[in-house]
Amino acid sequence: MKLTDLRGILQYIPRFREKVFVISVDGAIVTSENFANILLDVAVLRSLSIKVLLVHGAAAQIEILAREQNIQPSDLDGSGITDAPTLKLALTAANRLTHEILEGLSANDLRAACCNALTAHPMGIIHGQDHLFTGKIERVDTEMLQSLLSQGIVPVVPPLGFDGDGKTYRVNSDSVAVELAKTLGAAKLIYITTFDGLIYQGRLIQQILVADLDGLLAHNKSSFAPEVFSKAHFASAACQAGVPRVHVINGRVDEALLAEVFSNEGIGTLIYANEYQQIRRALKKDIRAILLLTKNSVASEELTKRTRAGIEKSINDYYIFETDKNPVACVALHQLDAAKGELACLYVSPLHENQGIGRKLIAYAESKAREMGWTELITLSTQAFTYFQSKAGFSEGAPEDLPPSRREKYEQSGRNSKILMKKLTPK
Repeated sequence: MKLTDLRGILQYIPRFREKVFVISVDGAIVTSENFANILLDVAVLRSLSIKVLLVHGAAAQIEILAREQNIQPSDLDGSGITDAPTLKLALTAANRLTHEILEGLSANDLRAACCNALTAHPMGIIHGQDHLFTGKIERVDTEMLQSLLSQGIVPVVPPLGFDGDGKTYRVNSDSVAVELAKTLGAAKLIYITTFDGLIYQGRLIQQILVADLDGLLAHNKSSFAPEVFSKAHFASAACQAGVPRVHVINGRVDEALLAEVFSNEGIGTLIYANEYQQIRRALKKDIRAILLLTKNSVASEELTKRTRAGIEKSINDYYIFETDKNPVACVALHQLDAAKGELACLYVSPLHENQGIGRKLIAYAESKAREMGWTELITLSTQAFTYFQSKAGFSEGAPEDLPPSRREKYEQSGRNSKILMKKLTPK
């Protein structure tokens, strides 16, 4: 099913309706071929009654203008020193980009407005250096922005701030996005950039708790790719300021915005402000999700085939691992006799592997088994037996270890599964 299929996004609509999304787009993306598709995605969000505010950067355009005019810019992204020639380049670049965005939104029948919503003051002298025309946000005109959003208008905010005397200062667009998301109580802050997400030690981080991200930034910040460090820093700042979810995605990928917002897995990096995962007992409405989750594993004969009717009959035995209220893993716990139970149907979505979810589900199943007074847990496996032995402490048993009724089913199946056992010591 395509990510943009209405059936796929239907579950998210009640959760996001009337919520604010702050979308921060790097200048290089605004002028990319795929930006028109991003604006189409914005139109989809607006059609679902999601309030959208757009922030944009201008570093790429400042660099191009500087080369054309043979000027050496003092700073590109608004975080260093901005001298007068660089401020002039920034004004030209930002105004052009804002105009392009307004044109694109108009082409999608979206009302939009550029506004002077940021009050800024000079960043001042830091480490003995005057930052001249680089500014720091002092206040956000929340009333103006809320008024625009309530009228269905998309505010477009450039990386510029103004003081009480009408002077203009450059501000870093990543920091602008954080201030706006914080002030407006945004449900999401989405950074759209030229890379796939937060790259750490050469690998993409798909999702990370802000506390864990803070640890990496404090002790291993050099392991981040240089171009993503600003996004990592400000994503952490946003979560610390109360924004629940921050996403970093590649704006050159078609449908990237919808794929990130309206799917369990996303395509970039998700930074979240709280432990948003939970294990719960499955409900009848989860049967379809269990069948879809385990479909490929059943096809490869890793798991036993289960019917809808069979799962429904024993639905109270099943548990779901959720990520943002979406099932990404499951396990079943069947009673065999007064002292023994079977751990079955353990499965984790491929996109959520290597995150410890399988071990969490096994630990949870063991805890439930102890609550029910069981002293032994059995599991049958054809392909994952080494995982159960090395990661979960199971040891190999024999058919004779199975209760008579379960042994009969085992022999009838013809699967020749390995039988694994684990004694449960009380805690």
